[in-house]
Amino acid sequence: MNRWSECVAVAALGLAAGGCALTFDSTRLGVPVTMASPAQAPPTGATFRVSRHPVFVVWGAFTAAAPRLEDVIAGQVGAGAGVANLRIRVRARWSDLLITGLTAGLFSPRTVTFEGVVLPAATP
Repeated sequence: MNRWSECVAVAALGLAAGGCALTFDSTRLGVPVTMASPAQAPPTGATFRVSRHPVFVVWGAFTAAAPRLEDVIAGQVGAGAGVANLRIRVRARWSDLLITGLTAGLFSPRTVTFEGVVLPAATP
């Protein structure tokens, strides 16, 4: 291999490693969010389950439509409430795989499901 092909291979590996990656940051949500609660005291409140469908393009190098955790949480909680037992699942449904295969990976849709328990607002 010559130097040019090594550089191209390293760049392609970097894109492949970072492609189709989702990052969820809870520091900007404005409400307390926990991923797990103690098993001895499970949280009480209304459960929710919301699915979003992000689309990755150019073999996962870019995100055309990203699921926003902020929007999902804002649609579930009221003032002063929080979320416990937040669970985020990313999967490919059969239709997602079909679209990925038909477009040779140019478009790669996925399904992201957010689940959790909405905690009641604290009473003063």
